[in-house]
Formats: sequence, C-alpha cells, structure tokens
Amino acid sequence: MATLKLISLGCSKNTVDSEVVLAHVLPAHWTLLPPDSAKHPDVLLINTCGFIGDAKQESIDMILRSCMLKGKGRIKKLYVMGCLAQRYGQELAAEIPEVDAWFGVREPEKVVAAIAGGETAGAVDFNPERRVLTTPGHYAYLKISEGCDRQCAFCAIPLIRGKHKSRPMESLIKEAEALVGQGVKELILVAQDVTYYGLDLYGRQCIADLVQALARIEGVRWIRLQYLYPHSFPEDLLRLMQTEPKLCAYIDIPLQHIATSVLHDMQRATDREKTMALLHKLKAALPEAVFRTTLIVGFPTETEAAFEELKDFVAGFRFDRLGVFTYSEEEGTPASAMQDIVSAGEKDRRADEIMRLQEDISLSLNEARVGKVFEVVIDREEGDYYIGRTRYDSPEVDDEVLIARADGKLQIGGFYDVRITEAEIHDLYGRVEQAC
Repeated sequence: MATLKLISLGCSKNTVDSEVVLAHVLPAHWTLLPPDSAKHPDVLLINTCGFIGDAKQESIDMILRSCMLKGKGRIKKLYVMGCLAQRYGQELAAEIPEVDAWFGVREPEKVVAAIAGGETAGAVDFNPERRVLTTPGHYAYLKISEGCDRQCAFCAIPLIRGKHKSRPMESLIKEAEALVGQGVKELILVAQDVTYYGLDLYGRQCIADLVQALARIEGVRWIRLQYLYPHSFPEDLLRLMQTEPKLCAYIDIPLQHIATSVLHDMQRATDREKTMALLHKLKAALPEAVFRTTLIVGFPTETEAAFEELKDFVAGFRFDRLGVFTYSEEEGTPASAMQDIVSAGEKDRRADEIMRLQEDISLSLNEARVGKVFEVVIDREEGDYYIGRTRYDSPEVDDEVLIARADGKLQIGGFYDVRITEAEIHDLYGRVEQAC
C-alpha cells in the first residue's frame, strides 16, 4: 500500500481540515504514517498556517526541509494546503517548484484528487462531516463555521478564509453523533468567533441552541467553546453556562488589549469600559469559571502609557490562562498602513514583561488548587506519568495534571476524581481518589 504522511500546522481549525482530507484518502488503500515516523512516505501533505509571522515562518521552514528530502528521493510527491497556500500560493509556487501542487483552504476536494490519483478520487463522495481523528480518541474539535466578518485591523483571517459562514446545525449534530459513536467524550467547538454562529443562516446568534442540542447527545461528557469574541456576547449563552453541566465553565475570550485608544485603532468594536463590564458580569454569573485570553503587545499605536495600562489590567484581573503575541504586520490589513512606533526589541520586552507577570499569577492560582479534588480526563502516558486535564483546561494550550503511573493503572480517555498534591506554573500533580 502507498504511504501518506500528514503534517498539520497551526490552529485546531486546520486540524479539522486535515482530518476531513484523511477521511476521503485513507479508504483508497493508503497507509497513514505518524508525523514523527522515521519512514519516508510516498506522499507528504503539509497543512500550513499563515496567521502571523512566526507561524508563516514555521510553515515555510517545514516546506523547505521537505523539499530537501524530496530532492534526495525520500519523498515521491509533496503537496501543500492551507492558509499559507491560500494567501501566497502563486508566489510560493514560483519560488519553490519542488512542491508538486499548492491548495487553498477552499480546495479539499482537489487535495483528495491529487493524492488519490485523478479519476479515482473524482468518484469519491466528498462529505465534510467525515473525519479521521488525529487527536486522542476521546476528544475532537468541531468546526462550526468558517471565516470571519469582524474587521480587526491586525488580522488577515478574513482575507484568507473569507466571510463568516456557519455550518447548518443539522450537519453539526450529525457529525457530533458520529464522533461520539467513535468514542469521543469531549467536543471542542472551534471557529474564529463561536458567538457569531447562526447569524448568517438563521438571522440570530444560535450558539446556545447548538450547545443545547449537542448536550442532548448521549455519551457527550464535556463541551468546550473556543473562541468567545468580547462584543455582543449572547445572553442566552451566559444563562446556559450557568445551568448546563456538560458545558465547561471555560471563558476563552481573546481581548487583545484593554486601552481604549488601542482597541479603537485595532477596530475591535469595544472599549475598556465595555470590556470591564463584560468581564465583571461573567465573573459574577460564573464564579467557578476560568478565564483565558490572548493579548497583542507592540501594536503600531501602543504607547508606553497604553502598555502600562495593559500591564496593570493583567495584574488586577488575574487571568487563569494568558498568552501574548507580539504584533506582526500582515499585508493588506488596515494596521499595515499605520506607522509602527514600537521597535522589535521593545515588542519582545513588553511580551516578556507581561508573561513574567502572568507566571506569578498562574503559580499563585495553581497553588490555591492544592488539596482540592477535580474531575480529570487522562489524555496520554508520558514517561513516569499519566497526563490529564481538568474541565478547566483545553488540550495543548492549557495546564496539565500529572499522575504517577506507579500509583496504579489508568485508562486513556477515562475520567477520575483527582486530588491536587503539588503545583507548578503550568502543571499540577495529583493522586486519584476514584473513577467517575
């Protein structure tokens, strides 16, 4: 059988796109090699990210390394798909002719056709609900929409993936049922903005209706939402978070900044006063919730005073999870026309300062969890430990719970009550009390 290796870079939405392609290729007598396999495949497919400078560079570096392997005869065919190909495909094709074909984000059928071989693939009944999971079998990402209608000045996503397009609720429920039938217990709903779901199809925000329908599926244990835009937060979703036990009290809300002047220049459709009012409202309604956010430092109009305001905000609100990006110019966006007053070195300094502050906060919050019992799902084994997560942590980006393997055998994908015994900045250590 011919062999295929997939390297999927970037966000969880890319992961879903990759899994859909695999579902339509693998039945055609292909063997899938793991990404870390030492074996060289007949076909290598790279799904790229084109969101920010570092991600684009990672994708280009991977492509160039793969071209070297192809030049040595270790790869027969090399295909590139995804955001980077969507945005720069023509230019890259001219500069890197070793790649056999480039495919944008709207061309999954063409990717399948290229891999499976022309006419054979043309006979495939392409169905975006079909997936071959690349995540552990107990959790899966469910992409509920494509693109974005927001016009944030720094963001190229609307240029790459187009306007917001919700998937029909019936299709999402059918896909979720199929995933649960395969053993999935945690559904992670992903979109550029999950709160926007349904506006284009149903004339109103329908994310709460979708979550309620998914929660009724027998076998679903946790539902997690990524990401919640801080403008026009749906009231019915907030009420559902208070009452639906399957919906994790996990507020993933990318604020980007707090200074009104910077938010205005970022075209975020909000300001400091409205942002603080929303955060306090969410905290009051959901006292047990954890809050995750991402920030951008070094935006072209971020003054030292605006940065100090951001730093004071981080210190005062004490986010459970926080990530920082340094601003990188994206051609074609409104921010690319602004005069950048912040040097690269200053951007790095500001990011480091925020992260040092957040590390102290994260350690303090984690230490407060010592002695408490949390429901934990086991994701994998690693060295001497089982690695798990609480319902307050998303895979790959948040804290993990380490449980010594010497304490007893646990089931991957199993749920356990775990008492926290020790805390670090990004990790917790625990002891199983009982299965749950």
